Amino acid sequence: MSGFFGAISSNDTVNDVFYGTDYHSHLGTRRAGMVFYNTDSGFRRSIHNIENGWFRTKFEDELAGFRGNSGMGVISDTDPQPILFNSHLGRFAISTVSRIINLQELEDAFLKKRNHFTENFEGNVNPTEMVASLICEEDNWVDGIENVYDKIRGSCSMIILTGNSIIAARDKLGRTPVVIGKREDGYAVASESSSFPNLGYETEYFPGAGEIIEITAEGYTTLKPAGTRMQVCAFLWVYYGYPPSCYEGINVEQCRYRCGAALARRDSIDADFVCGIPDSGVGHAVGYSNERGIPYMRAYSKYTPTWPRSFMPQNQSMRSLVAKMKLIPNRGIIEGKRMIFCDDSIVRGTQLKDNAVDLRNAGAGEVHMRIACPPLLYPCDFLNFSQSRSTLELATRTAISQLEGSEKNLNLYADSKTERYHDMVNKIASNLGIDSLIYQELDDLVEAIGIPRENLCTHCWDSASYF
Repeated sequence: MSGFFGAISSNDTVNDVFYGTDYHSHLGTRRAGMVFYNTDSGFRRSIHNIENGWFRTKFEDELAGFRGNSGMGVISDTDPQPILFNSHLGRFAISTVSRIINLQELEDAFLKKRNHFTENFEGNVNPTEMVASLICEEDNWVDGIENVYDKIRGSCSMIILTGNSIIAARDKLGRTPVVIGKREDGYAVASESSSFPNLGYETEYFPGAGEIIEITAEGYTTLKPAGTRMQVCAFLWVYYGYPPSCYEGINVEQCRYRCGAALARRDSIDADFVCGIPDSGVGHAVGYSNERGIPYMRAYSKYTPTWPRSFMPQNQSMRSLVAKMKLIPNRGIIEGKRMIFCDDSIVRGTQLKDNAVDLRNAGAGEVHMRIACPPLLYPCDFLNFSQSRSTLELATRTAISQLEGSEKNLNLYADSKTERYHDMVNKIASNLGIDSLIYQELDDLVEAIGIPRENLCTHCWDSASYF
């Protein structure tokens, strides 16, 4: 996905930005950057590749060379950023959490006007530079950001560091979060509210969809109020979000407890214990365990000292290796037992299939999988979740192809009341080598989050699209 953190204060902000950005490490494993502004030397920026290391270790030695009462950092699953720009609006730095589906179309339009781009990413224009270029087509920040909203297809939230303030703008439909924190000496803005407490910030405000805010050390002002339509990504609560975080005032971990409880109320399988696949499956499993009164046990332990998360490596064999290395089954708990495993989702199913093999090798009697969201039938058009994956590689699409030989009416497979839905789920269970599989009902997920369905993006499950 990606996440950012910015701070502006009457004091130096280097340590706040460093640690605040580090608290977004669960959102990206490819690139990271920080930039600071001071009146003596202007902007100073650093960007590192973090695919083979951690954010902290890449930037720690550089901290002494940074200073400034305002700054921002970003951890990105996509392009190198922040981008530095000079324009008629002045010098500025910008970081985005975005996915621009029509990037090529926008690039062609700029090149026809004899404009140019300097930042490249994997042979394409850097999406964050594209956002900056769109902003600079207009005469002021608000009109420029609205130009971004009007012209891109996908999603984009951003923070902009100027010489005087930080401008924060949330995606037009609020698909990705932005939250403002307050402390005695200034303010912070972040993707994750969990980055605030240990730095002394209190969550102050959740900007709405499309809202644009200017932040100084003294306070913040809404430059453009929120729109009336919201489509916040439901996956934030299911998977992306860090447990202590809140989006729209709704806590991630509490939502996961409710998701697990909803699964439990629809289940009657007998089992000896419940376990969650670390990390995001744990909250769902605790909720399931509490609801049914079946003991929670850790049949898997996650080994984290040397292995980062396996979400982003582009090579499938490397993803599989990292996934296997970081999860260690506990034979002493598993052997001869009937177990219920909870997880956030099934994308390809590669990791869960390997988990099932590990559990059988450790002597598991029965393995029952319970998934906290509905089946993923459609690739995400708005975030970078599963961006590099072929639609046909989704576990659902594989099962449908095996059943029919070709994909036909996907709506029938999205409806849990149809025979085709149940055939698909049974085929996925067979492919994974597990004894049973139950997915969350979409209505139950919506209720667990606590936001009206029309204000949630549920595209991955029901193909609903709002550009």
